[in-house]
Amino acid sequence: MDILTEALSSMRTGRPTSVRTDGRAPWGLRLPPVAGAGFHVVLYGTCWLVPLEDAGDQAEPIALSPGDVVFLRDGRGHILADHPSTPAEVERPEQFQPGSPIGTVRLGGDGALTSLLCGNYHLDQGRPHPLVRQLPEVIHLRTRHGHHPELSAAVQLLGAELENPRIGSDGIVPTLIDSLLLYVLRAWLEAQPPAAAKGWAAALGDSAVAPALAAIHDNPSAPWTVESLAERSGLSRAAFARRFTALVGEPPMAYLTRWRMTTAARLLRESDTPLTAVAAQAGYGSEFAFAKAFKREYSMAPGGYRRQTRTA
Repeated sequence: MDILTEALSSMRTGRPTSVRTDGRAPWGLRLPPVAGAGFHVVLYGTCWLVPLEDAGDQAEPIALSPGDVVFLRDGRGHILADHPSTPAEVERPEQFQPGSPIGTVRLGGDGALTSLLCGNYHLDQGRPHPLVRQLPEVIHLRTRHGHHPELSAAVQLLGAELENPRIGSDGIVPTLIDSLLLYVLRAWLEAQPPAAAKGWAAALGDSAVAPALAAIHDNPSAPWTVESLAERSGLSRAAFARRFTALVGEPPMAYLTRWRMTTAARLLRESDTPLTAVAAQAGYGSEFAFAKAFKREYSMAPGGYRRQTRTA
């Protein structure tokens, strides 16, 4: 079971949105926080990204070069500019030009050009999967000079489609942007040195914890216990529980319950599966027991959750 794909799918609340940003020096763009995760891909030129603290103060600027990708886990506010000292403005409606496959924002003066793909992924930050919650607030990946070849290939394909749109581009670009998130997170996870990896970056490759996570994701409705999961690790019950908790961030049974409820919530949002069947797929023998557990997690009954999410 692909745990990374499932973790992200469990948080998605819609398709990503994106725009091309073309800035000519001097230029600066202040981007407010978004309810999801932000991203930028430098298609051409160079610029700086300046993260903003909650109080509006500027954090350490990050220099960006062609091919660089930035992922902002919590959609925090930030500034993009040709130089950290350039005053930043908020985008004005007249700076946006609709287009196909995506629109373009043009701003700045008449100096050197920088072109970026900017956007955000609609992820439910109210209940983030712990894999995503443990990521750094800002991930900066360089794809030039042989770094992260698959991510580099995706960036080059995006650049080619945006620079020279042709038949099919309207379908290709959104799909590439959707896939970019997986490429970014896989590249970051695989770049962590095994000896220094912590949390989920270590859990996904751990010989004891990874098989237990795969078992939970493969069959969340199975009657798992700490003992039965520990058998897959070759560790004692106590040693397995300690190791799992240290890497995943919560005990095995707590994560099992979380994933069962996440599975149930997706079924309620995305299908018309009867509540009895949803309960069974979440590992509960009765609809009453399932409803009680679901309400503890989501503060509302399964039927009410389904109606609310459908209305939204």
